[in-house]
Amino acid sequence: MRVVIKIGTSLIAPGGQIDPNLLRAMVDQFDLAKNEYLIVTSGAIAAGMSSLRLAKRPADVPRMQACAAVGQSRLMHTYERLFFGKKVVAQLLLSSDDFTSPVRYRNLQNALGELLALGVVPIVNENDSVSVRELEGAFGDNDELSSLLATAVGADWLLLLTNVDGFLVPNGRKKPRLQRVIRKLTPALEAQCSGKSSLGRGGMVSKLRAAKLASEAGVHVAIVNGRHPQAIRLAMERKIGTYFPPRKES
Repeated sequence: MRVVIKIGTSLIAPGGQIDPNLLRAMVDQFDLAKNEYLIVTSGAIAAGMSSLRLAKRPADVPRMQACAAVGQSRLMHTYERLFFGKKVVAQLLLSSDDFTSPVRYRNLQNALGELLALGVVPIVNENDSVSVRELEGAFGDNDELSSLLATAVGADWLLLLTNVDGFLVPNGRKKPRLQRVIRKLTPALEAQCSGKSSLGRGGMVSKLRAAKLASEAGVHVAIVNGRHPQAIRLAMERKIGTYFPPRKES
C-alpha cells in the first residue's frame, strides 16, 4: 500500500521548535515492511525562525525565504535521524510548476517511482527558499501539495495530520461535533471554516479542498489528529478522524 502523510507545522514545530519526540512517535507507527510512505512536511519556516532567534513570523518574503532555507536543513537532519537504521530518506523541494508543466510532472513521477522502488522514503516540502508563490499561498500550506503528490504517485491513502480531531461542525450549545465521513464537499461545509472561530484554525478549508482533490482522483483521505498515539493505523481503519471515500476506484 502506498501512503502519503502530510504533517502540519502545528505538530512539527509548535512554538517554532521542532518536536522530535512527536515525530518519532509518528515514524514508529509506520509499517515499513508492508507499506510505502511519502511524507509531506511543513515546519521549515518555523524551524528557521527558532535557529535565527526570531520571535515573530516574518512579514516580508525575503526574510521568510531565509527562514525556510535555514529551517529546511534542520528538518532533514531530524528526519534522517528518525529513519536511521530503518530507511534511507530523500529530500524533494517542489513548486507548482512541477505539477503544471507536463515535462516536469513526468520527470517528478519518474523520480518518485524510482525512489519508492529503491525503498527510499521521500520527504517533500514546498520550495519556499526560491519559489515565492509558495510563500504567498500557491499550495495552501502544503495541503494541496500533498493531494497533488498523492495523485501523482497513485497513492492508496492520504493522511492529513493536524492538531484537531478532524472536521468539526457546530452542535448548538454543545461542543463541536466531529464529522466522521464527508462524501461530497459543499459550499456550506466550507463556510463553516470561515471567520475566526476555532473551526477555522489550522487551515481547515485548505484541508477540505485537498481532500476533495485527492478523493476525486481515487485516493482514500482522512483528516486526523496527529497527536493520537495510533493516529495512522486507526485513521486507515476509519476509526478516528474525518474520512473522505474515493469518488472513483483507483
